[in-house]
Amino acid sequence: MTRHTESDIGDRLRYCSQCEKRFSSDNSLRAHMNLHTNKYRCTECGKCCQGSYALVVHMRSHSGEKPLECTVCSKRFATSSSLVQHSRIHNGDKPHKCHMCEKAFGDLRSLNVHVRVHNGDRPFKCFLCNQAFCYPYVLNSHMRVHTGDKPYKCSLCSKSFSQPGHMQRHKRRVHSK
Repeated sequence: MTRHTESDIGDRLRYCSQCEKRFSSDNSLRAHMNLHTNKYRCTECGKCCQGSYALVVHMRSHSGEKPLECTVCSKRFATSSSLVQHSRIHNGDKPHKCHMCEKAFGDLRSLNVHVRVHNGDRPFKCFLCNQAFCYPYVLNSHMRVHTGDKPYKCSLCSKSFSQPGHMQRHKRRVHSK
């Protein structure tokens, strides 16, 4: 990738004198340099931003301000990218496709998590039995095997279950007519 980038833009790369990162434009380098100069520094946590708008958006994480509103459901967001991603729920837009199975996703995070199914990546390991899982929620569910926790209670007889599906099956078998 590095060789490809260098051969593609070669001498036109700009280097940061502080950290040696490379940029393809003067504007990108200038914005990056703001991180080193503390020009746009958060007064709450000290994080440095690349520009004034980025600092304004970052400050919303401290204030809780969410000025952007979904026109369909009125849910509020701090960033326009969050609102755009959310709006895909309503319009069904799923622009990110898995290159292995063509399954479509509304956001890159969901796609990246899905790809674990294909590449066998199981980063979530049980510290008790070393079993590994693709998703954190599966590990959390698995941990109930060790702890004996049964958080799903039948509303009809108060019997408890470790998995929601076990409770639903119980209701069908025992309580349905």
